[in-house]
Amino acid sequence: MLPVALRPLRHRNFALVWTAALISNAGSWMQAVALGVLVTTSTHRPVWTALVAGAAFLPMGLLAPLGGEVADRIDRRRWLIITTFAEMSVAAGLSVLAGFDEATPWAVSILALAGGCASAIGFPAYQAMLPDLVGEADLLAAVSLSSAQFNIGRVIGPALAGIVLAFGSYTVAFACNAASFAAVVVALVFLRLAPTETVVASTKRQQVLRGAWGRMADGARVGFSVPQCRSSILLIGIIAATGSPFIALVPAMAIEVFHGGAPATSTLVTAQGIGAVVGALVLGSLSRRAKRGSIVVAAVLSMPVVLVAYGLAPTLIVATFAIAVVGVAYISVLSGLNTVLQLGAPAGVRGRIVGLYMFSLGTVYPLGALLQGVLADVLGVRAVTVGGAVVLALALGTIAVTRPDLIGAVRNAGKAPPAGPSRGGEDTL
Repeated sequence: MLPVALRPLRHRNFALVWTAALISNAGSWMQAVALGVLVTTSTHRPVWTALVAGAAFLPMGLLAPLGGEVADRIDRRRWLIITTFAEMSVAAGLSVLAGFDEATPWAVSILALAGGCASAIGFPAYQAMLPDLVGEADLLAAVSLSSAQFNIGRVIGPALAGIVLAFGSYTVAFACNAASFAAVVVALVFLRLAPTETVVASTKRQQVLRGAWGRMADGARVGFSVPQCRSSILLIGIIAATGSPFIALVPAMAIEVFHGGAPATSTLVTAQGIGAVVGALVLGSLSRRAKRGSIVVAAVLSMPVVLVAYGLAPTLIVATFAIAVVGVAYISVLSGLNTVLQLGAPAGVRGRIVGLYMFSLGTVYPLGALLQGVLADVLGVRAVTVGGAVVLALALGTIAVTRPDLIGAVRNAGKAPPAGPSRGGEDTL
């Protein structure tokens, strides 16, 4: 019998998608590390490191609501295949630029932005499809396992990138990422999914009534009317602005603070990935023994503490252990808030509410990363990382005192609402 944390793998469809995504994410992390090292070593300015990371992520915020609207309106599997091909093309373009020694900071920033656009309009479909792959009983474990595979990729990808970059081949790192997207396409082709009520109903709605903006507005209205969805969206936005930018500054921390080059960057990224894998697996198991909402709240409140420990680490070795603990806390926050959101979202607008959540995360994080990158040029990476953690602590403390209902909605998150019209027809928007 599979452990609780691994039970979603009993579902054939989920196992297919999970395995393919693992291969793809390993390639994506190879590319992310290669881009970070390329830009940092060529400019020696943290702001450029943050700019490239932000360019890859900013579309997630700007375009995720549109991706969520599409996910509620057309076949999610076909849409994912189309967007995956687009991401493959971007990775191939980066490989060509590197091969001809034309991978300038501006050029790779533009391609990173294009890849982010493709990912942004496809990812809400993947998230909205998860409950259809496993069902409610295994949803938290499935979200946690999805986060785990993303971070297993964070372990494998940087390690492979370290080997490839040791021979100075950015071209191979980008080419491997392009090839890895083929695994996702194959898995999606072999999925066995019946047309869902959400997709069919949404298609009929498109033929009868409003356009995309009206449907996105409906999704936002429903999302902010459900307390646990509203709290998840607001909390992830606060964390993205203050705590999450440490991710974009990892190459700067490794190269400019610890003077370790590409190996140090791979070490820190891999350590965070290992911590995240451990955190995701533990979270899935704990959900059967403790109240899931209380676990998520504890993870949110722990973020400032672990970030300060990482920011103050005196050596690369200490920083490696510290960022692994950050990985445990951060993945628990992301997986936990995502699950709270999905359990509260009515089925017919789930894609749009996920898109709104990704808007909160994806718009704020790159802006926060860019701001912290600019400040790091002046104050140093350590000071900015610790400062961001302190601001996060103050923000969470203020919320706990002035708006305890926001924390309470997460702590008391329960079962998903019924999908039928008993919720006043919210699922038929």
